[in-house]
Amino acid sequence: MNYYVQLFSPHGLIRYQNAEIGRDKDTGGQVKYVLELLEALSADPKIRKVDLFTRKIVDKRVSPDYGQDIEVVNEKARIVRIPCGGLQYREKEQLWNYLDEFVDQMIRFTETRNDRPDVVHGHYADGNYIARELSRVFNTVFIATGHSLGRNKKHILLSEGMSPEKIDARFHIEKRIREEEETLKRADAVIVSTPYEIESQYAHYENRSKARFVEIPPGTNHDIFYPYYRTGMPGFTLTPAQEMALFRVNSEIERFLFAPEKPLILSIGRADKRKNFETIITSYGRNKELQAMANLAIFAGVRKDITQMSPDEQETLTNLLLLMDKYDLYGKMAIPKKNDPYHEVPEIYRVAARKKGVFVNATPGENFGLTIVESAACGLPVVASPTGGPRDIIGNAKNGLLVDVDKPEEISEALKRLISDRELWSQFSENGIISSRETYSWAAHATRYTELLDSLLQKGDSAPPPGAAWGDRLLEAPVFFISDLDGTLIEGKEAPGLPELVEFLQKNQIIFGISTGRNIAMTKEALRTHPLLAAAEIIICSVGTEIYYTQDFLPDRGWEKHIGFQWKREKLQELLQDYPGLTLQELEAQTPHKLSYYVEPGFGGEQLAGIYRLLQSHQLRAKLFLTDNHHLDLVPPRAGKGKALHYLSYKWKKSIRNFMVSGNGGNDLGMLGGRTNGIVVSNHSPELVVLKENPNVYFSTAPLAQGVLEGIRHYLRTRRHLSRALPVEIHG
Repeated sequence: MNYYVQLFSPHGLIRYQNAEIGRDKDTGGQVKYVLELLEALSADPKIRKVDLFTRKIVDKRVSPDYGQDIEVVNEKARIVRIPCGGLQYREKEQLWNYLDEFVDQMIRFTETRNDRPDVVHGHYADGNYIARELSRVFNTVFIATGHSLGRNKKHILLSEGMSPEKIDARFHIEKRIREEEETLKRADAVIVSTPYEIESQYAHYENRSKARFVEIPPGTNHDIFYPYYRTGMPGFTLTPAQEMALFRVNSEIERFLFAPEKPLILSIGRADKRKNFETIITSYGRNKELQAMANLAIFAGVRKDITQMSPDEQETLTNLLLLMDKYDLYGKMAIPKKNDPYHEVPEIYRVAARKKGVFVNATPGENFGLTIVESAACGLPVVASPTGGPRDIIGNAKNGLLVDVDKPEEISEALKRLISDRELWSQFSENGIISSRETYSWAAHATRYTELLDSLLQKGDSAPPPGAAWGDRLLEAPVFFISDLDGTLIEGKEAPGLPELVEFLQKNQIIFGISTGRNIAMTKEALRTHPLLAAAEIIICSVGTEIYYTQDFLPDRGWEKHIGFQWKREKLQELLQDYPGLTLQELEAQTPHKLSYYVEPGFGGEQLAGIYRLLQSHQLRAKLFLTDNHHLDLVPPRAGKGKALHYLSYKWKKSIRNFMVSGNGGNDLGMLGGRTNGIVVSNHSPELVVLKENPNVYFSTAPLAQGVLEGIRHYLRTRRHLSRALPVEIHG
């Protein structure tokens, strides 16, 4: 079987050509990982297509490359950019409020391409959220990779003195943790790089025991990360790009140093406090013997002007420069401003290896440690932490020493040992080169990845055929039929004509939906009383403020975000607390997007107008619905039964003309009065008489479901608006 894989990393600063790894805190190892995974999977014969989805950005602060809709990597791989949350660049922590828009845009993208993925694979918490929601819509295999986790980040920030309130306000950390917990429950597989991730990183997650963890370590690109001595072998030639990269690297490092011929201690990473560059400099600065033996180079991301960087990056880089000054390391320490990850970073490792230097990864508790694998491939021995991924990598590769990276003296002693013992250095160098080929290659990763797909997709309970998922049915169905519930389909416990109606809809592949003023609990009660209503695949309830799918009541998160715009429920409730004639309904009648009151007898149009004036004077917005002169509901301006139909039309790419709707009361005017094909049953209330002049509304001669079916047959017989949507033959 050949698979179509969709990868999700939504923050946006991702491009294949000249990837800006280390540009900022959002362009670190995760970006490098997904780009190399994209390329590796595209080279595997079991993969027919692989797309990496990210956010489209059009912002003068970043390259115009990030505004391209599609970037072709090769004949099987692409980067696809999806607009959401506007087009300006946002830090990934600020994207949570826009991820449901990303999901909706993906549904539309899927419909236009008519090619369903076999697998959706999320990266980081936000990408996992998107992949999880799409897997729910299309019943697709869902794979997750965490990269870094919210609980661990929260613990680190708390230990640094940041308050829980500030952490949540800045990083949406509680939302992130909740979604990570849900991902552990829902993912068909959670890919980890090392056993340490399971033992430590996921240790504090409640759903850890429910997750299916699969260990597949990432690889390195051996076409660019090759041994340092290869350039001196007969027949080997550098490309012009490699020659220029080597020249730039040497020049960039040597301009800092008095004695550039000495061994080079090297560390590479983005400007992040957790990379522990400060401890490396301290270990070097305190040890005069080590300074006499070797130089030090720290490549801390890419920078132009430190004052224009984020506060975290500013603090980190400023501290490094202050330490350089504190220990008077001028002429002994290099801290270059930039590096090209594709051409220059491999040369940086090889320059250090040719000088018989050492690489230091001082991050405590690193999940994996890709820089250790890269340095190993180039033949550069390593000093790293005995916890996390480095422990497993060096345990396998035997290419370095493990020390407590929070103790500068242990780092400096390990460095002196490796630099002074040439035999040990050569042994570790050779071990790293061999192990990186055998264990840590992207080809090996892709092979294990496709073996995982085989196990997930080719077992007895394999994924359903195309069209079986409810998302597929909504995309492919020609027509949507949405009906009011009480007084239109049912009357208490009675529902004459409902069996015939449901059977007709199913035979003709018409999507059945319900739109009701009931809240979700009362709607579920109606489904229990009338089991045939469980055939509904769309449920609009709570006066058009909530949309659910199927009898499992799967919420439409995109609709929640859409109607939440300018909705200030708490301020509305506070304003109306003592308003004459209003009594707040019970707690069970309230929802996040509906504020409900009982009204006194005689409450009518004049009182409604007074409330609207009051809201306007306080710059608050809401729609008001008065039902039977007894109930008053305030809902967001974007909510309502009619607005919900237009949202569904947009989301599922159905012309509003291909919606048939039915109702019997004044609350249905929003559905019936537009460009839909309206049906009014004979037992309608007087408020609907105004629609008799509307050519888009049919008044049935029969009540309830019998009248609904009469109206549907009328529209199918006349084929008004529906001719291009329905099959030629109508069944039943």
